[in-house]
Amino acid sequence: MNNTRIDDFLGGRLRIEQPVSGYRAGADAVMLAAACAAQDGDAVLELGCGAGVASLCLQARVAGVSVTGVERGAGFAELARANAARNHSGMSVIRADLADLPRELRERSFDHVMMNPPYFPSGTASPDRARAEARHEDTPLAIWLDTALRRLRPGGTVTVIHLASRLSALLEALQGRTGDIRILPIAARAGRDAGRVILSARKNARGTLRLLAPFVMHAAAQHSADGEDLTDEAQAILRCAAGLNLDSPNARDRIELL
Repeated sequence: MNNTRIDDFLGGRLRIEQPVSGYRAGADAVMLAAACAAQDGDAVLELGCGAGVASLCLQARVAGVSVTGVERGAGFAELARANAARNHSGMSVIRADLADLPRELRERSFDHVMMNPPYFPSGTASPDRARAEARHEDTPLAIWLDTALRRLRPGGTVTVIHLASRLSALLEALQGRTGDIRILPIAARAGRDAGRVILSARKNARGTLRLLAPFVMHAAAQHSADGEDLTDEAQAILRCAAGLNLDSPNARDRIELL
């Protein structure tokens, strides 16, 4: 892929090559990785891994986790492999369509599956093909979740970050197949509606759904050009590789520092 640059993630712990223009991973990928409940020795599958940001962030936080990324786009799959090598990761990247996984993946199961699916089901797509594929849903969201659940071991977790407006579609696709559902609304600023949600669910579980207190990204009441004004919690995740424990009953104890 031409016209790329190297970006820092997790306060410089990771150096990630991404396109200069078009689709670029950012805070959503880091938040997704922070919310994945993987532990040392677990196997994780990321569907639609792009340049590998979420998978590499997860490996930077959890020692000994094994990560496999699936990516349809040839250019992004190449970037993900290069980024894994650059950051001394053993991440495996398989170029495939998640709706038609190769046999080698269909015969495997994982402790966790995570994903950041395209956000927009319709509308005018970007003229940049890679950006359009990353942002506009041509594979239905229900297929993303069905693929994830088929690859999960019983009791394993699926973790998704998506638009808050797509929450009903997420829940519909998981109905009858998961439990222990945790929904974390993410708001840009205190008092604002949530624009994103992180949803975690456990395969074949019977636990109840919990709607958690919102996670607020920015401390100031409105945007200012002078600095990024992240909340302490967002700073811990985006810069210090903290984890996000969605099972914690107390919002103040939700952040897990390394």
